[in-house]
Amino acid sequence: MGKSLVPPGGGDDIQGIDLKKALEERYLAYALSTIMHRALPDVRDGMKPVHRRIVYAMNEMGLRSAGSFKKSAKIVGEVMGNFHPHGDQSIYDALVRLAQSFAVRYPLANGQGNFGNIDGDSAAAMRYTESKMTAVAELLIEGINEDAVDFRDTYDEENSEPVVLPGAFPNLLANGATGIAVGMATSIPPHNAAELCDAALALIRKPEATVEDLLQYVEGPDFPTGGVIIDSRESMLEAYSTGRGGFRVRAKWEVEDTGRGGYQIVVTEMPYQVQKSRLIEKIAELLIARRLPLLDDVRDESAEDVRLVLIPKSRSVDPTLLMESLFRLSDLENRIPLNLNVLSMGKVPKVMNLAEVLSEWLAHRREVLQRRSRHRLAAIERRLELLSGYLIAYLNLDEVIRIIREEDEPKIELMKAFELNEVQAEAILNMRLRSLRKLEELEIRKEFDGLTVEKAEIEALLASESKQWQTVAWEIGKVRKTFSKETELGARRTKFAEAPVADLAAIEQAMIEKEPITVVISEKGWIRGMKGHLADFAGLQFKDGDKLKIAFHANTTDKLLIVTTGGKAYTLGADKLPGGRGHGEPLRIIVDMDNDQAVLTAFVHDPARKLLIASTAGNGFIVAESDMVANTRKGKQIMNVSLPQEMRLCVPVTGDHAAVIGENRKMLIFPLEQLPEMSRGKGVRLQRYKDGGISDIKCFAMEDGLTWEDSAGRMHNRKKEDLLEWIADRAQAGRLVPKGFPRSGKFS
Repeated sequence: MGKSLVPPGGGDDIQGIDLKKALEERYLAYALSTIMHRALPDVRDGMKPVHRRIVYAMNEMGLRSAGSFKKSAKIVGEVMGNFHPHGDQSIYDALVRLAQSFAVRYPLANGQGNFGNIDGDSAAAMRYTESKMTAVAELLIEGINEDAVDFRDTYDEENSEPVVLPGAFPNLLANGATGIAVGMATSIPPHNAAELCDAALALIRKPEATVEDLLQYVEGPDFPTGGVIIDSRESMLEAYSTGRGGFRVRAKWEVEDTGRGGYQIVVTEMPYQVQKSRLIEKIAELLIARRLPLLDDVRDESAEDVRLVLIPKSRSVDPTLLMESLFRLSDLENRIPLNLNVLSMGKVPKVMNLAEVLSEWLAHRREVLQRRSRHRLAAIERRLELLSGYLIAYLNLDEVIRIIREEDEPKIELMKAFELNEVQAEAILNMRLRSLRKLEELEIRKEFDGLTVEKAEIEALLASESKQWQTVAWEIGKVRKTFSKETELGARRTKFAEAPVADLAAIEQAMIEKEPITVVISEKGWIRGMKGHLADFAGLQFKDGDKLKIAFHANTTDKLLIVTTGGKAYTLGADKLPGGRGHGEPLRIIVDMDNDQAVLTAFVHDPARKLLIASTAGNGFIVAESDMVANTRKGKQIMNVSLPQEMRLCVPVTGDHAAVIGENRKMLIFPLEQLPEMSRGKGVRLQRYKDGGISDIKCFAMEDGLTWEDSAGRMHNRKKEDLLEWIADRAQAGRLVPKGFPRSGKFS
């Protein structure tokens, strides 16, 4: 017998719970914790808890921007021990990012030592690097000790930490943020601080301003690594209005003349968050895979600045075409998503638009102003209370001295004699004798008058909403001036441009190495592309019971059209065909082809050509090849046929007449102008039959005559005067073929 699972107490204290409910409660708690305390930034200061704690800890350690550096390990230890009880490496990683000028538009930490680089190299260990705050971080924390924000207990309840920073800098949009929570994520690209301040000032002047109004000031994202945004203003307006969207960012490049008609392309700015070393590896892989036939080599000549050199295959290569192919295949073009999902007022996750984000930041700045003003007012009132006590003492100095010298309870006597409160009496008793000189009395009177004026100003400020907004605007104006576009840090780095209009077909061809191949399709529908243009198809090998159906020459840059008996056309890139080793692959795996359909014909696509197609019933029409191209695996229905009828013929349109032969060996010749040109349909009757159907069709120029090949390989040609008895209108029965026509009923 196994051991009993019932505890010694008999199990009376065991409580049954619903597993589903328990899991829901616990997972909800985890989800809320992740959303609130890890992944989503606060709209007011734009920070997640770990970043806020790092900045606050540096402030508490006195690591001001004008002061000295401290070891990063010491800062991480302070943050982890007092505020953030998580792994030291995660805290250090967050600190490193705050100091990386290529990752953060306006760094909050000033790093000394190896803090990584744009190639993706990681920072040195925290014991080797040093850090301190930047001026931006000081702006964020300005007024923290003036009751500007609420504080809460730390995890161990031994200290307190700010719930949010005062945030005099528009950090959320200026530095951006990324994070993945449970069931939601955020992605905010960095922006230009001067533009954000201009938009905020406009919002103060006109609170009902729309996103479209604000985009007169905010041009778009401003990435620390520069680059060029190629999105239209309409798509950017849509993104900022809904809080969701994205921005296409391209590397900045220029053509450098190398002499003798040659050139090279130099990339000077990378898209945001693209590692240069990984990008070069990707381009090298594409070169090895022969996906970039226009590019010869890539070199990294970067030092402090980015300098990526691209060598074209020849001087005749169009640089725009080369770069367009690189933008398509590599991270030289990158899409930066926008998802303005933030904690509204630090509590509610919400996707906001640009106007809502700036409005909440302004509301926070106004609240900070009110709280700091009340804090200052309380300090002034306490000081005025003391100063008024001192002034009473100076006015009655002899009596004050007498009471202190003679009375047993001088404090009580002073309070009685001069109607002082306990604080004032205590302050008088604690005065030093040197303070009794005349000069000190004048300074106290001067301070009293100054504080009285300041008190009146603060009270007026707190009583007037318009004055509060004027003060907030003045503060934002100071930030605007500090980070104006005329300064090195504030100058816009990301530019805007329209993507050059390039021929898509030319770009696609530029991404494929041009090589000759032979396309082979078997009777059972197996397809392959063999290297080179084979002169003899007799030596081709097939599976047992299978044989050659079609073989033709092509290049890897060609598009192939495959037409089936079901009236469908499929498009394949010649470079995508399975190789010539083995027997290839079934066409039904490559495209969605029905089992009851077979390959009718296949050929290299010529957009300028037209085809005459016909069904077994003898119906047909003319279709442009450009209308037959299909962009999906499902293909494109060209001819409407249903079993037992099938599509039978597909021939190029040449000349001005068509000759049709039925299975009854009767031939009819009629002008091509009697046939309609359509992109899809059943077609019109080509020739009338009592029984049987169509056998063959040929287009020709009447001036040149009709030509066919007999079974012996001899060529026959009949001119117009010899064909008069077969020439009639479309849909006639025709007459029996001329003498010497092949028994097969085919023109060749």
